[in-house]
Amino acid sequence: MKLTILGCYGPYPPAGGCCSGYLLRKEGYSLLIDCGNGVLSRLQEHMSYYYLNAVILSHLHADHVSDIMIMRYGLEMAYERGLRSEPLPLYAPAEPGPEFERLPYKNAYDVIPLGTDQELQIGPFNIQTRLGVHSIPSLAYRIQSSSETMVYSGDTEYHNSLAEFAADADLFLCESSFQDADMQRNLPNHLSAAQAAEVASEARVKRLLLTHRHPARDPEILLTEAKKHFPGADLAREGKTYSVLV
Repeated sequence: MKLTILGCYGPYPPAGGCCSGYLLRKEGYSLLIDCGNGVLSRLQEHMSYYYLNAVILSHLHADHVSDIMIMRYGLEMAYERGLRSEPLPLYAPAEPGPEFERLPYKNAYDVIPLGTDQELQIGPFNIQTRLGVHSIPSLAYRIQSSSETMVYSGDTEYHNSLAEFAADADLFLCESSFQDADMQRNLPNHLSAAQAAEVASEARVKRLLLTHRHPARDPEILLTEAKKHFPGADLAREGKTYSVLV
């Protein structure tokens, strides 16, 4: 598996940055994980969007889905021009209902609802889902092939089953919205970088990439706080491609 970081910020990007979006490729199959603000433009630096095989969304907040509402126009035209022969499969949590109902658009997407503790096969990827702790339903994804495993946290607070879900992953892509100082204010819905690292350590993952970083927080502080608990932590860096198995 090859993972390209298209965007790594939330809930909004800094100048020149993008919200959450990750391109996972294996054996010629291209899976887009989340599609926030700016991701469609960044994706086209790596491939034509109409060659995507599928999209999977962690949850339906705008910083994870906003470019879905834009990509549909290009997909509609690609379909009409013969560049695509069928709608793009789009997997997403079914709640909140009004947001899920906004996803279908003409012939752009084949929208498929997802729930927690579900297992499905998307191309070469076996994917399991797990519900996080967030203001709306947000799914974590454990994505496996025959020889490698990547886990993506989605947006979530700390919960007891996250380390079990991420156990022994080759790559753990985990949200890290907060610094230690933020946690003293009991801010909800997200992890700190230190908590992400604690989960990585408990789960015995091989590598940790910190993503969904708040643009107002110093990334080097986040990384320093994470390394206290997981020395191999690193920042997910926009535009960089990582091999899941090293």
